[in-house]
Amino acid sequence: MSFISSKETEKNKVEFSFAVAKDVFEAACNKAFQKNKNKISIPGFRKGKAPRALIEKFYGKGAFYEDAMNDILPALLEEYSKETGFKAVSYPSVDNVDFENQDGIIVTASFTRYPDVKLTGDYKALSATKTIIETTDDDVNEELERTRERYSRTLEVTDRAAQKDDTANIDYEGFCDGLAFEGGKAEGHDLVLGSNTFIPGFEDQIIGKNIGEEFDVNVTFPEEYHAEELKGKPAVFKCKLNKLSAKELPALDDEFAKDASEFDTLDEYKNDIKAKIEKRNADDADMRVGGELAKQLCDLVEADIPGVMFERETENLIREYDFSLRQQGFNLQLLMQYTGMKIEDIRARYANASVANVKKMLALDYIVANENIEISEEDIEKRYTEIAESYSMTADEVKEKLEKEAVVEELKSLKAFEIVKNSASITERTISKEEFEAQEKATQEAANAEKKEDKAE
Repeated sequence: MSFISSKETEKNKVEFSFAVAKDVFEAACNKAFQKNKNKISIPGFRKGKAPRALIEKFYGKGAFYEDAMNDILPALLEEYSKETGFKAVSYPSVDNVDFENQDGIIVTASFTRYPDVKLTGDYKALSATKTIIETTDDDVNEELERTRERYSRTLEVTDRAAQKDDTANIDYEGFCDGLAFEGGKAEGHDLVLGSNTFIPGFEDQIIGKNIGEEFDVNVTFPEEYHAEELKGKPAVFKCKLNKLSAKELPALDDEFAKDASEFDTLDEYKNDIKAKIEKRNADDADMRVGGELAKQLCDLVEADIPGVMFERETENLIREYDFSLRQQGFNLQLLMQYTGMKIEDIRARYANASVANVKKMLALDYIVANENIEISEEDIEKRYTEIAESYSMTADEVKEKLEKEAVVEELKSLKAFEIVKNSASITERTISKEEFEAQEKATQEAANAEKKEDKAE
C-alpha cells in the first residue's frame, strides 16, 4: 500500500488517498469470503459449499469488497497516523474506490482526527485546597457500634413490655372509614420498633404493650402516601403482639477487641479504628483535590473538539453505568422501563461528564507529549498484575483481553496527572463534618442555581 495524497477538507476532517496492490486486495476479498461463506445461501448449495465466483455472480462482483476494505483499513490508518501524526477519532469512511487504475486499487477515505490542543495557562501552577474532615471520638464510637451490631445476638423477650429497638412480631389489619383496605393486613410480621418503616406513629403505639395483648393503633396516612385513596386519611389498625425479641450487644471491653480485631486491648482497637478513619478522610480529601485540579486543567484546554469525541465518551459512560447495574442484578433497559426514562435522558445526564472527561484526556495527552513521558516494561507488568488481582485473574489472562498499548496510554496519563498534582500549590485545612456538609450543600445549591440560569437563557 502507498499513500497518494492527503488534505484537511474541514476542521479536523482528513481526506486521504492510497493505492492497494490488486493481489493484496484480492487476498483480503478471499479472506472475507472464507469468513462469511457459511452464512450465505445460494439456491442448490448448502451453506458454505457455494464457490466464491458463484456467490459474486449471484450477489454482485463487490459482494466481499466492504469486508475486505474493513480488513485493510485499520493497519493502513495506523501506518498513516505514524507518518502524519494525525490520530483518528472515528473509524474512516470510504468515499471512493477506483478499480481501473493501473497502479492498483485507488481508495479515497476520510476520518475525523484528534484536534490540535493548546493549554492557555501553566499546568504546573495550579492551586487547590485540601479539606480534610476531622476525625472525632464520635466517629470511632459509631464504627465500634456498627461492629457491635455485627457481633450481637438475638434473644427472645418474655418478662417485660415492648421497648424501642425491640423486634415485635405482630398480626395487624387496617381499617379506613370502617372498611378493611387492600395491603393493610399481615400475620406474624416482624417490625423493629423505632425503625420508622411503618406509618408515622404506628411503632410508638406498640411500645409498652405486652405479649399476647390485642390493641388498636390509630394513625393518619401521610399526604404523600403512595395509595391515592388513603392519602391524608385516618386509619385504625387492629393489632396483636405475638412475641418480642431484642438484640444483645457485646460489652465494650478487651474481650470484645480480641474477638473483633487482631488487638488485645480495646484502646489499641480504638486507636486502629481512628487511624483508618483518618486515612479514609485523607484519601477522600486527595480525591477531591484531584477533581478540583482536573477541573482547572479542563479550563486551560483550547481546542476545536469534534462532537464525535463527546458522543463517544457519553456512550462509554453509559456502558459503564449499564455494567454497574448488571453487577447488581439490574440493567439499563429495566431502569428505563421502570422509570419511564429514555436513552436521550440518560445521555443528557452524562453530557457534562463526557465534556469534562474528553477535555481532561486532551490536556493529559498534551502534557505527555510536552514532558516526553515514557513507560517502562516494569511499570507495564506491575499494572497488569494490579488489574489481575482486582479481578481475580492471572496477568496472562488480562494480557489476552487488554492490549499493551491501552495500558501504556493509561499509565502515561496517570504520570501526567501526577506531574500536575506534584507541581500544584496545595493548601491543607481540617474542618468538622458539620462544616464540610454545610459547605457541600452551599456548593450544590450554587451549582443548581447556575443550571437554572443557563436554562433560562
